[in-house]
Parts: sequence; structure tokens; C-alpha cells
Amino acid sequence: MTTITEQRTELADTLDGLSPAQWDAPTLCEGWRVREVAAHMTMPFRYKPGRIMLEMLKSGGSFTRMSDRRAKADAARLSAQDLAGTIRENLAHPWRPPGGGLEAALSHDVIHSLDFVVPLGLPWRIPADRLLIVLHGLSPKRAKYFGVDLTGVRLSATDADWTYGSGKEVTGTLQDLVLYVCGRKTPTIRMLG
Repeated sequence: MTTITEQRTELADTLDGLSPAQWDAPTLCEGWRVREVAAHMTMPFRYKPGRIMLEMLKSGGSFTRMSDRRAKADAARLSAQDLAGTIRENLAHPWRPPGGGLEAALSHDVIHSLDFVVPLGLPWRIPADRLLIVLHGLSPKRAKYFGVDLTGVRLSATDADWTYGSGKEVTGTLQDLVLYVCGRKTPTIRMLG
């Protein structure tokens, strides 16, 4: 929980420092600006479980469709200050994704933070200990959820002593590898062999 609180504090500080143009900038999440990413990240704090289930039903049972629909609607309705403030008001919120623990909650916060920090070229670097928690939770099933097949792939960090799997080598920083296994495209990943 301490690590999650630290991540959310830095996230709220970063969001508070964005200009209006940055809030409307595209992210690594296709079709989402920074404000849609922030709306998605704050949904667990703003919606009770019953509301999530109702929204899922309205979206034909698809979490992806529900998430996209609500992120766009909430981003249009809530101000940048509302979104950043919601994160700041929930620094130690105990939310966990369905079927996941605190590590999954941290992963959610880290991955979506990178979704806007990287394309905006912001100097905030997620600390290695947090990135390693995300990567240690890696499994072929989780990667496949994001459309990534890790069969015959060896991930190798260039900024830490960390590897995963075997086969064709994919190298990058811990931060780049987190994005890679989540299906995000980043030009700093190298595929060798």
C-alpha cells in the first residue's frame, strides 16, 4: 500500500502540472487523450461495484467497451482539476482489480501513468522497484490479454538485472518492457535475433 500511495502521489503531482494542451494530448491508449486515461484511472474511486456492473450490462458485458464509453463520457464531464483531485483524495484507496491484489492495483496505476508520461516526454521516471513489481506479476496469460504473445521471447532489461522467458531477445529499459508486455508500441524496444 505504501508503494501504491507513493505512485498515486507522484501521479497526482504530475497531473496537477499539466497544461490544458497536455490534458488534450494523445496517449499510448488508442483514441484516448490524457483526460480519458485519468478518467479511466479514477473510475474505481468514483463508481461503486453495482454501478460498474450496470455499466457492463449497458456495454454488452464487454469491459473494454464499458471502459472506453465511460472514460470518454467522464472526461467530457469532469475537469482536469476534478480528475487530478480524485486521485489525490484516494492516495491510499484499497481498490483492487477483480481477481487481482495490491500488485495488480499498482500495475494499473503504473501502466496508465506511462500511457501519458511517455508520449508527452515528461521527465517523471517510474522507480525501478515499482516497475519490477509489475514485471514480476507477468505471465503469458496476462500478456495475451494485451495481445502480446511471449512464446519464444526472452525479455531483457538494459537498466537492471532482469530477464524473463527464452528465445528471441527483446531488450529495453524496465519501463519500455512494461509497455511492451502491455501491448504498447515504443520505439526504444529492440528485437534481436
